[in-house]
Amino acid sequence: MAYMDCVVCAVPTANKEAYRKHAKEAFPMFKEQGAESMIECWGDDVPEGKVNSLHTAVDRKADETIVMSYIRWPSKTARDAAWEKIMSNPEMEKMDMPFDGSRMIFGGFELLVEAL
Repeated sequence: MAYMDCVVCAVPTANKEAYRKHAKEAFPMFKEQGAESMIECWGDDVPEGKVNSLHTAVDRKADETIVMSYIRWPSKTARDAAWEKIMSNPEMEKMDMPFDGSRMIFGGFELLVEAL
């Protein structure tokens, strides 16, 4: 069963191109470990909530944009094995993140419905 990693983060708006470059450079490492696809989404219409929102979830600053990322894996087993290798890859360790990763939220999800 397919498995998804989902990430929400706040990226300095001025770093949009640096973020795009970072994502494009990182994906081959994920693909090498079995990732099937990656989607990076730059916030365009992300309203503030009355009680909570994506903005408050990642403590977005005024000069930042919400970004959502998805990585599709063939299974949770494949994903779990891949992450160990990815996080210990010296190339990944060298990459500068163009945002504050401490405010990133993430999780793994079973794919429940997919409609194309």
